[in-house]
Amino acid sequence: MSESATRLGGLLTRDPAVVTAGVGVLAEALERQAVPVEAVDWRPPPEGTGDALAAVLGRPGHAEANERAVGRMLSARPHLVDVRPASEVLGLEKGTFLHAGPPLEWERASGPMRGALIGAMLLEGLAGTPEEAERALEGGAATLEPCHHHGAVGPMAGVVSPSMWMLVVEDAEHGGTAYCSLNEGLGKVLRYGAYGPEVIDRLRRMGTVLGPVLRSAVRGHGPVDLLAIMAQALQMGDELHNRNRAATSLLLRELAADLAEADAPRERVAEALRFAGGNDHFFLNPAMAAAKAAADAARGVPGSSMVVAMARNGTDFGIQVSGTGDRWFTGPASVPDGLYLGAYGPDDANPDIGDSAITETAGVGGFALAAAPAIVRFVGGEVPDALAATQRMYEITLAEHPVLQIPLLSFRGTPSGIDVTRVVRTGILPVIDTGIAGREAGTGQVGAGLVSPPAGVFRDALHALAAEAPGVPATPPAEPAAAP
Repeated sequence: MSESATRLGGLLTRDPAVVTAGVGVLAEALERQAVPVEAVDWRPPPEGTGDALAAVLGRPGHAEANERAVGRMLSARPHLVDVRPASEVLGLEKGTFLHAGPPLEWERASGPMRGALIGAMLLEGLAGTPEEAERALEGGAATLEPCHHHGAVGPMAGVVSPSMWMLVVEDAEHGGTAYCSLNEGLGKVLRYGAYGPEVIDRLRRMGTVLGPVLRSAVRGHGPVDLLAIMAQALQMGDELHNRNRAATSLLLRELAADLAEADAPRERVAEALRFAGGNDHFFLNPAMAAAKAAADAARGVPGSSMVVAMARNGTDFGIQVSGTGDRWFTGPASVPDGLYLGAYGPDDANPDIGDSAITETAGVGGFALAAAPAIVRFVGGEVPDALAATQRMYEITLAEHPVLQIPLLSFRGTPSGIDVTRVVRTGILPVIDTGIAGREAGTGQVGAGLVSPPAGVFRDALHALAAEAPGVPATPPAEPAAAP
């Protein structure tokens, strides 16, 4: 081989390998000449983010901080260890309610959030009628705080009141604890903003029967390895947000002998088993608590741009980032795109609501759609759409989960650890599969579908991370004015 050919790395002696980015003119010209081309989908970062991206990505230790954060999340070992009332485990007092999403006041609350709070007032005996409850809430009779501020998560409206029973999940690796309420089922339920007599009666029965029976079974069993159940459920067709049929069955099988031996009358054990077994979404709440425990293990890593919470309150969509503490970055919540029940349609839908996006934050739910092709019948779309959605998420995440694997992708680990810088650079937003609550208080569920966060929350988080670097503004530049 000649010296010139060696210096050129063999370019003149072998077929070229061409990679193109940006506009397609070069790729198209080469393809017409039968030259193999790998086209990369590339776009410049959004206007006003270049300096912030350079500051964050160029900061010494940034990559190591992200590696540490995602490593802590992926090494978490969440176990269900107890079931207890919220008044005991969270110290909630009468008149204090937790809710999904970032902080919210009654005046800004959406219909389903208001409906759930009205129902909580009735459940706790703080009002005799819905009208009375609404007047009391308008007058400031209740203290409202986000679930996330108490190490908890709640699906949809996520309202937690003192008498509700909570799943207690401990991280055996890092020592954290997370909480989630018990799942009511589908249809007209409190978490979707319904508060009729049947809703309140069901919640009271859950408090007197389901909670105590589950407590006895979990304590008799000992810590239940939720990650093992989740891993197996993914290989059985669940994605652990909108489809939990396999996971629910696996949990009940795990606890079956302990339920049979529970310290409760036989008829109450049978009632609890019928309730849980007849609710395919029963495992959603343990999955949420497990995801919360894992994501919380990654909090507080200085310099990390990894998202540790995504949550919606029906008005705002908010995220929290490992390197920015407990600060929320919020924007308007969107109405999901999906399928509607009966005669309901988009005009009946409330903007997205719930803490259940913690599942996507930890690498399941919408990020694992490829594991659950049957989910497309529930949220709309086709099977290739589910595969494509998961594959896109690899572009904005830091790692693949070593335990949670997707059979259809040759057992590739689920995309895990959303990176703010990658979301901003690529323009790809996290995909979340979700239920749809009716806009009017008291309606309940009207459908299910897919939704994405507002892009601005990731840009805001990026600028906050960049603010530690000299010469970089702490807030993003104003959006350019629209053309007249």
